[in-house]
Amino acid sequence: MSSLRVVACGGGHGLAASLAALRHLTERLTAVVTVADDGGSSGRLREELGVLPPGDLRMALAALCDDTEWGRTWRDVLQHRFASDGPLHDHAVGNLLIVALWQRLGDAVEGLDLVARLLGARGRVLPMSSVPLAIEADVALGHRRGGGEGAGAPAPPGPRVVLVRGQAQVATTSGRVLEVRLDPAEPPARPEAVAAVREADWVVLGPGSWFTSVIPHLLVPELRAALVGTAARRALVLNLSAPRGESRGLTPAQHVRALAAHAPTMPLDAVLADPRTLAGGEDGEQRADLEAAVRDAGGQLLLRRLAAGRDPVHDPLRLATAFRDVFDVA
Repeated sequence: MSSLRVVACGGGHGLAASLAALRHLTERLTAVVTVADDGGSSGRLREELGVLPPGDLRMALAALCDDTEWGRTWRDVLQHRFASDGPLHDHAVGNLLIVALWQRLGDAVEGLDLVARLLGARGRVLPMSSVPLAIEADVALGHRRGGGEGAGAPAPPGPRVVLVRGQAQVATTSGRVLEVRLDPAEPPARPEAVAAVREADWVVLGPGSWFTSVIPHLLVPELRAALVGTAARRALVLNLSAPRGESRGLTPAQHVRALAAHAPTMPLDAVLADPRTLAGGEDGEQRADLEAAVRDAGGQLLLRRLAAGRDPVHDPLRLATAFRDVFDVA
């Protein structure tokens, strides 16, 4: 298994969780990271300097650091945020370091590879596109009241659909996301990311923010073509906690179907979920619906305990064990 070539696609804490687990199974590991973040330190650097947002790339590098005092020290430095009353407030050291290397070297991947060497990273981190991206979504904001209530009153109109623009705004919307798009609409994929997907044995999608971290990989034409056409097998990891913000109200089965809707010709070989995400009064119904959605996508559902205790956070060793089962069974 240590010789498996694995590509993990996503962003933020979800991708970091997958990488922290996968690094226990193989060193032939590549992270392909979304580049649409427009909030916080990343958003400020992106706006001021016109660079790729570095934050999700930094988190992926930190998740792959060498498990030695050297690696852990540099990981903590990379993740450190300044606290001040000035313009440095809340900037992450790693964001500044990555952007400085980009300016000196003139190449995003070369700069990331250099930070990976500093960390002794077990794997490689690549941006999914060569240019910073913006996410926009059609969002349904719910029903408005009609002219009255009771018998004979006019029926309330349907939900009002609005355009929400920006990763941070889409991620925290209180409405229901109907569709997401990228701006530019057909951005160039990073060639190294496309090559990694085509040469992989396994591609892992998720967990993470569904519409702003996971699905965007399917909206970059060259990358989507690689994900659909690769000979690699594909695994999808579902989130642990009840969805909030952008995927509020979506069941696990609806998460699978939302992904499939953006790449209907991309089969899934395995879908990994924690059984507690199906807990509640409709446990049997939710499980049956999820099994049907996974079956429609061509895959096999594996239910495994993935959480760290009662917290809705992936435990790296539990997730690594589950990935081993996926790679062995699917």
